[in-house]
Amino acid sequence: MTSDNSASAPKKKLRLPKSLAARITIYLVGLTAGLVLVGALVVGFAMTVAYPNLPSLDQLTDYRPKMPLRIFSADNVLIGEFGEERRNMVRIKEIPDVMKKAVLAIEDDRFYDHGGVDYLGILRASLHNLTGGAKQGASTITQQVARNFFLTSEQTFKRKIYEVLLAWKIEQKLTKDQILEIYMNQIYLGQRAFGFSSAAQIYFGKKLQDISIAEAAMLAGLPKAPSANNPVANPARAKVRQQYILQRMRHLGYITDEQFEKAKNEVVKIKTDSGEFGIHAEYVAEMARMLVYEQYKEETYTRGLNVYTTITKADQEAAYQAVRRGVMDYEKRHSYRGPEAYMDIPAEKDAAADAIETELAEYAESDDILPAVVLEASPKLVRAVLSSGEEISISGNGLSFVSSALGSNAAQNRQIKRGSIVRVLQQDEKHWTVTQMPQVESAFVSASTSDGAIRALVGGFDYNRSKFNHVTQAWRQPGSSFKPFIYSASLEKGLSPSTVINDSPLSFSSGQTGGQAWEPKNYDGKYDGPMTMRRGLTKSKNMISIRILNKIGAQYGQEYATRFGFDADKNPPYLTLALGAGSVTPLQMAAAYAVFANGGYKINPYIISRITNADGKVLSQAQPDKAGDAAVRVIDERNAFMMDSMLKDVVKQGTATKALSLNRTDLAGKTGTTNDSFDAWFAGYHPKLVGIAWIGFDQPKNLGSRETGGGLALPIWISYMQKALKDYPMEQRAMPEGLVNVNGDFFYAENPPATGVRSLGVEPAWPYPENEADSIKGEVL
Repeated sequence: MTSDNSASAPKKKLRLPKSLAARITIYLVGLTAGLVLVGALVVGFAMTVAYPNLPSLDQLTDYRPKMPLRIFSADNVLIGEFGEERRNMVRIKEIPDVMKKAVLAIEDDRFYDHGGVDYLGILRASLHNLTGGAKQGASTITQQVARNFFLTSEQTFKRKIYEVLLAWKIEQKLTKDQILEIYMNQIYLGQRAFGFSSAAQIYFGKKLQDISIAEAAMLAGLPKAPSANNPVANPARAKVRQQYILQRMRHLGYITDEQFEKAKNEVVKIKTDSGEFGIHAEYVAEMARMLVYEQYKEETYTRGLNVYTTITKADQEAAYQAVRRGVMDYEKRHSYRGPEAYMDIPAEKDAAADAIETELAEYAESDDILPAVVLEASPKLVRAVLSSGEEISISGNGLSFVSSALGSNAAQNRQIKRGSIVRVLQQDEKHWTVTQMPQVESAFVSASTSDGAIRALVGGFDYNRSKFNHVTQAWRQPGSSFKPFIYSASLEKGLSPSTVINDSPLSFSSGQTGGQAWEPKNYDGKYDGPMTMRRGLTKSKNMISIRILNKIGAQYGQEYATRFGFDADKNPPYLTLALGAGSVTPLQMAAAYAVFANGGYKINPYIISRITNADGKVLSQAQPDKAGDAAVRVIDERNAFMMDSMLKDVVKQGTATKALSLNRTDLAGKTGTTNDSFDAWFAGYHPKLVGIAWIGFDQPKNLGSRETGGGLALPIWISYMQKALKDYPMEQRAMPEGLVNVNGDFFYAENPPATGVRSLGVEPAWPYPENEADSIKGEVL
């Protein structure tokens, strides 16, 4: 090599010129000669061997990329996406100009000037590389399209020749806009995103049409290294790349100096959870996916189907928050179980940070309930660190729930100390509280009473923790929430809301049962003697329900209940049916209570309103049964009216008076608490909207001696309805023809007070098999 003192050696200076101009001149002469030679070889090879064997361009001329299944709410909010490639096909005219310019600025600014291969670009890149700058490539967008569709990634001269030839062929078959459209929809951009429209949604939570110049520049930086340059995996590197692209855009005149300065300083907000959608509707999305897969099989995930569900964003969010709040309120009333685990924290600071980060990676967040490692704990202060590395301090009311676990005398498995893995919840900007992940589960579903369109569905507390959908899959005892169907059946057998029934103890000897002796009880253990059937339902008296079912016959009660959609085999014809000892799902309960709300019609809840292809063509449309169609009437309109009247009394003066907080007179429903408080329900409705709330453990166990449907499930229902009914007008139900009102109560016109069943007080016969006795012992509300 030539040294710095070579100036004293004239002969060496003449042999190796040092000036940059001379070096460039020599390089250009050599490069030109080389290009001519290579060009001749390429043309000769192309004409004789390669060009005739190039693949067909059908993949491009009839471009049909793999498109994922997308699930939307009724108001067009994306709630789920399924498929290997997350892509949202957009036409070139729909791609904003700023996005196109950002891509051209960094990938191929002469795209609209060259014929597929940019010879000037090759020369420019070669000169840049020669002068020692960062290595530049010279592949055009057309070449990248050729490579992505038809070639492997191997770096060989032969492959490069084919790439050039394919680029020429593509340019002959497609317009520039068609080529750019394919590129911008096909290119991989990290996080399973294919195409810039999908990337805009995944990284920024925005439609492509809504992105800023700064965001466009950041997206444009992804094609070169989608894993290394993406703002989720490497924010710093993504920022550097973005800034360079902004400079290129200004240099090329794509943006003004003012736009450049604004974009350069814009703080781009990245949606770090790439799986997060606009609504917490994971159970709905999975239900829709399963239904679509039944019809389309594997094509489900590649043909770009768009599924529009019946839920709305506002209703779904109201239901989700109601369930979360209801479950966490239950947790607050019960004791702290202790930290989820313990870890040893290294003494050295960096090692401690690494160990904590590794440990917390094993504990998933549950929305706003975050895992944390305790650094220091005392009865007055807990310091902890989150998975983000943020340190938080918790004191005062934030420690009240776990106060018993902070003392030195706390049980070892419950004590909070250095190294404990706990859960924390942010109350406001400055305050945190220590909580715990619930073990109890919950579900909520609401639907239109007119046609069964589901408005909200929450299948559990946290979909990521348990994908079991309690709305559709959980078969649970409905308890007293089943009583209205027995009452409805009795109206067809001559009873009326005014029929007097004796609320007095019942007992059955082992001789009567053929098994164990049984003494059913009212929930509160109290008996109020003779009362009307209406009051019996309002106060949820067990003795009243048993006597009613005994009067009409358990077999008839079972058969009648099937009118509402209940399965006969899951609700056997024994007197326990009067206490809701069978099995139902929350979705069945929604359809059943809708019958009372809509005047006697059986509607079938449904979740998908329509399915379209990628071009928006409707492939299928829901055609639900509707209230008012005589073909789906299952009970007399008069029966539905009288039941509605009695269920309104449950809200006005019975076990559901908390619902009076909604300040409406058009609400009706029934609480339900099963044997040993294993399940808590509230089933209620407005004339246009039915809602069902449930709480219980997956492995049934006692919820607590004082926990009831009115205390657990009803608050969830109220929280939801408070938002869902905001725009619903108050409705008053008109008395149908064929009813008479005598002394303030209702009777069938053909069965006035003097002729109907006026009182019941006889002991019922025992219709249970031997194995039924065990399932009904204890108190049932």
